[in-house]
Amino acid sequence: METHYIQYGNKTIEFSIERKNVKNINLNIKPDMTIKVSAHKNVPLKFIYEFMRGKLSWISKHLKNFENVQPHKQSDREYVSGESYRYLGKQYRLRVQKAKEEETVKYFRGFIYIFVKDTNNFSRKANLMEEWYREKSRKIFRDSLDKLYPAVEKYGIKKPSIDIKSMKVRWGSALIDTNTILLNSNLIKAPKYCIDYVVLHELIHFKYNDHSNKFYNMLFSLMPDWEKRKVILDEEIVREL
Repeated sequence: METHYIQYGNKTIEFSIERKNVKNINLNIKPDMTIKVSAHKNVPLKFIYEFMRGKLSWISKHLKNFENVQPHKQSDREYVSGESYRYLGKQYRLRVQKAKEEETVKYFRGFIYIFVKDTNNFSRKANLMEEWYREKSRKIFRDSLDKLYPAVEKYGIKKPSIDIKSMKVRWGSALIDTNTILLNSNLIKAPKYCIDYVVLHELIHFKYNDHSNKFYNMLFSLMPDWEKRKVILDEEIVREL
C-alpha cells in the first residue's frame, strides 16, 4: 500500500493505492473515512492522480456524510489545571482560569494558561487549545522553512508552501504535485531542531523523490546530525503522543 495526498480547495485528502490485478481503477471510501484506490501495476501514477481529481467533488461529499455519523471519540484530556502538555520539546502544566474579557491561550513560566468564560466547557477549552497549537505551528513551521530553504535553493528547488494535518504514521510528506510540504500537527510538540530535520527531509524530496543514496548524501551534507534528531522524534516524542 502506498499513501498519497491530493489537494482539494483548502483540504488535503489522503488516500492509499493498492496495486492489484484489476482492469479498472477502483475507488472505495470506508465508513471510517479512509480512502483506498486499487489499480493494475501498469497504470501510471499520473493517470491515477488525474482519475482522483475528477472524483474530488464526489469524494468530498461522501467524506462529509461519513463525518456526520462518526462515533464521538472520548478524549483522554480533560483540560483541567494540572494536566501536562508538550510544546517545542518541553512539558508545560495547564492552568485553567476564568476569562474576564477575551478567551485565549498563553504560556509563560512553565505553564500554559487557558482563559475561558466557562471553565467547565470541555469543547470550548479543547477548541482553544487546538487553535493555539495550530497558530503556533503555522508560524514555527514557516520560520523553519524560511531558515532552511536557502540551503536547497541552489539545487533548483522551488520554495514550497506549508500545510498542516494530523497524521498517524509520518511526520511529513512532500506533495510534489502541488509543491507543498505537509507536516504532522503533532510536530509542534517536538524541539525546533527536530522540526528543522523534518522540513529539510521533505525539502530534499523535491530534488530526489525517493530514499536513494543521492537523497541521503544530500541530507548528510546539509545536516550531518540528522540521525540524532530523528531518534528523538521517533523515541521521545512518539512515546507521548
